[in-house]
Amino acid sequence: MNRARPLPVSSFSGAPAADWSARVVHWQAHHGRQDLPWQGTRDPYRVWLSEIMLQQTQVATVRDYYARFLQRFADVRALAAAAVDDVLALWSGLGYYSRARNLHACAVQVAQVYGGVFPRSAEALQTLPGIGRSTAAAIASICFGERVAILDGNVKRVLTRALGFGADLAVGANERALWAQATELLPLRDLARAMPRYTQAVMDLGATLCLPRKPACGACPVADVCVARREGQPERYPVKTRKLKRSAQSLWLLWAHTRDGAVWLRQRPTPGVWAGLYCLELFDSYAALVAAVPVAYQERLQELQAFTHVLTHKDLHLHPVRVQLPAKVKLSAQGGWQAAEGWPRLGLPAPVRKLLAQS
Repeated sequence: MNRARPLPVSSFSGAPAADWSARVVHWQAHHGRQDLPWQGTRDPYRVWLSEIMLQQTQVATVRDYYARFLQRFADVRALAAAAVDDVLALWSGLGYYSRARNLHACAVQVAQVYGGVFPRSAEALQTLPGIGRSTAAAIASICFGERVAILDGNVKRVLTRALGFGADLAVGANERALWAQATELLPLRDLARAMPRYTQAVMDLGATLCLPRKPACGACPVADVCVARREGQPERYPVKTRKLKRSAQSLWLLWAHTRDGAVWLRQRPTPGVWAGLYCLELFDSYAALVAAVPVAYQERLQELQAFTHVLTHKDLHLHPVRVQLPAKVKLSAQGGWQAAEGWPRLGLPAPVRKLLAQS
């Protein structure tokens, strides 16, 4: 385990924290990203929605989903009033569906407890479902000018490199130490103007210049005070030794449908893969799938081409099997037939939606 001692902010290559924040704020105003659809607003609903969507998801993917959500749910009250299944349906394809469930739960709490108005402090925001410390800080700093630091993956990379912070971030105490140093670097004056710009700046640096591999140090506004650049080893930061192991699972999907296009779907239990979404019946083996179909219809089963769906830490090897059944057939006590015009509006896992769209 790397226990390198991080460089104190007070001796940050001779550059005071105020100079650091002024540099990155100036850089963002002239060279940072300016065209993201959630920029230029201090509406906490819109900032919160973008922050949740951007967790583990690329900007290019989020753009369209963000626009569709705002068109369907213009404000937090509209989102709170919606059925959670409607939210999951609109989220379908973004992945990490617990985000969508927490999004709805958070909207309900804001509407019921706070009268539809987001609390203004990061501390209060952290009490809401699905909002962690960094997301709360992003909302509070951008919308309300609060002097609080964000520390998402991109920002961790920027700060550990600049500070020469070589301590293992898999250790909680080391991550807390980085939070403290991130806070020291924040602007001290004119917070209402400086904090939104600073927060966007450190995110932009990590997303556009301080990349995991081959960082563009020549264009960085703080390259001259960056310890990692001086060492010539920027890619060794950040240090995090604990990694989740990838796993694999094979699942058989029973694609049962009627002559008129109704599909048999069952809501997945929580927790578990695709928790809370509507899905084809899943089985751990082909034999188990066959056994779930009445004997009179087993000869109709048609095995389709298997494919792999990649989750963050697991590969799902999916084996779809199609069968046409009369609507009188019931495959399980928990599932049911969903009409052809109804199932597309449900929250479905992306691979299942794509499969059904082939019909």
